[in-house]
Amino acid sequence: GWREAVEAAAGALQAGGLVAVPTDTVYGVACLAQDSGAVRSIYSLKGRHGGKPLAICLGDVDRLYRYCHVNVPDELLRDLLPGPVTLVFRRSEELNKDLNPFTSLVGVRIPNHPFIRELARACSGPLALTSANISCRASTLTVSEFQDLWPQLSLIIDGGPIGDVQSPECRLGSTVIDLSVSGKFTIIRPGCALTPTVEILTQKYGLTPGS
Repeated sequence: GWREAVEAAAGALQAGGLVAVPTDTVYGVACLAQDSGAVRSIYSLKGRHGGKPLAICLGDVDRLYRYCHVNVPDELLRDLLPGPVTLVFRRSEELNKDLNPFTSLVGVRIPNHPFIRELARACSGPLALTSANISCRASTLTVSEFQDLWPQLSLIIDGGPIGDVQSPECRLGSTVIDLSVSGKFTIIRPGCALTPTVEILTQKYGLTPGS
């Protein structure tokens, strides 16, 4: 039922719904980033502060250039993506203006998880992606941990437990790095992959830490 699950999830998203999905870090909730009504629904689902941005999720590195102004080598993108990192760039005009209207930047995720990448490929535009939990609560590693959100979701894809449910490190979420300033990187959230990410940025590409 893999293909059926992807088709069902894509159909729910196209209809403006919110879908819970496994990623390579924690469970997430996705909607179509270009659908302003669905984006508002994600904020209300999470009780999320309106000034807190949502990341976009894509299936492949090639699609990143459409929604972001990329100022790093393509090889750098491919060294980090797909993987448990969110890379922040200046957003392009292609992106829905109602998504994070308060910032000129956008974070991009390409999770190293076959289901969500397949789902992202099945949708015409990017997904908006956030963790499947009420804001300020712990990230979730099983679908039962976000039961309180189920009634407001169109579909839940159960990929089983993600990582070690007993380990606090597994709940850290992706490492968020701002690459919007040429030659520099700024750590926005340490997340679960900080050390290897910083090693690649500094040793291989010579980027220096920003403020």
